[in-house]
Amino acid sequence: MRIIAASLAVAAALAWSGPAGAQELAIGVAAPLSGPSAPLGRQVEAGAAVVARALGVQVSTADDACTAEGGAAAAKQFAAEKVAAVVGFLCTESIEAALPVLKDAGIPVITVGVRTESLTDRREKTGWSVFRLAPRGDDERNAAATILTRLWRAQPFAIVDDGTIYGRELAETVRNAAEQAALKPVFIDTYRPDMDNQIGLAGRLKKAGAEQVFVGGDGDDVAILGRDAAKLDAGITVAGGEALRAAPSDVPYVDGTLMIAEPEWADIADGDTLAAFSAAGVIPEGYALPVYATVQIVKAAAAQAAGRPLADVLGGQDFATAIGSIRFDAKGDLTQNPYRAFRFEGGAFVPLPQPENQ
Repeated sequence: MRIIAASLAVAAALAWSGPAGAQELAIGVAAPLSGPSAPLGRQVEAGAAVVARALGVQVSTADDACTAEGGAAAAKQFAAEKVAAVVGFLCTESIEAALPVLKDAGIPVITVGVRTESLTDRREKTGWSVFRLAPRGDDERNAAATILTRLWRAQPFAIVDDGTIYGRELAETVRNAAEQAALKPVFIDTYRPDMDNQIGLAGRLKKAGAEQVFVGGDGDDVAILGRDAAKLDAGITVAGGEALRAAPSDVPYVDGTLMIAEPEWADIADGDTLAAFSAAGVIPEGYALPVYATVQIVKAAAAQAAGRPLADVLGGQDFATAIGSIRFDAKGDLTQNPYRAFRFEGGAFVPLPQPENQ
């Protein structure tokens, strides 16, 4: 019912925005509106529709289907329409197929979902005019390393992982950062995931004297380890990455569990923006608010362009948006890592105060 209601509201907002050329500024919106990723694409479409109505801009939506073929077709559509910029894109295949076409057309792109590091790392080589409101693929593990080594500087800590690529990369990044900060974990191990209990691991951690443990693994394993450590009265705080956003299957998280993750955008969005979503009957979930912010950025940059290429204005300055101040670096990435620390309290994760230079 939520998806149907949002779709009706989107249709109404898009109908309001009128035919191409009716608005002063035209912006392309690329999203997967068919296939397995369509529910996420509808969030993009919803956010674009609400911001089009709120800011009085023209949006043109194309289904990139999360495929190379769909991305190329969407780019050709936007080039023919001569849009000022394109926002959206959730998949590497579609954006990488679209960027050469959009480069030739002189149209910059802001992606809200593609985390592939090489997308911006190759900017100088490819000449692609791409900016990223999404985090980089390495932002999560870099944030975990930076935040936790600061929090645990004076406490004995351990690092464990589940042996997967994701878990191992997270754990290795935290371990390397600790070593660079002259900190040495009291225990390092790879555990067997998806077990009914982790009492053995909890016992080894207690014996090693660990008071904090970072887990490169999923939420279920973190919840079970937290429960079993509490059974042993081990006095251990368990931490993990953004996989903890997914509620564990059977065992709840223990109060005090730490999570390194992006904020829930609806929790930090300004009141006027949330009121605009409410008035449109659209739930501001998932990618809806980031897309809203990208359109705000494009409109602000277009107002300052004064004949200059829009891409030149997008880089190197702060933009006020519904989800806070945004600034892109020379490669097109965010200048500030969006990941933050949260603590589980009373059934929900609540943000911890940020380190001063985070």
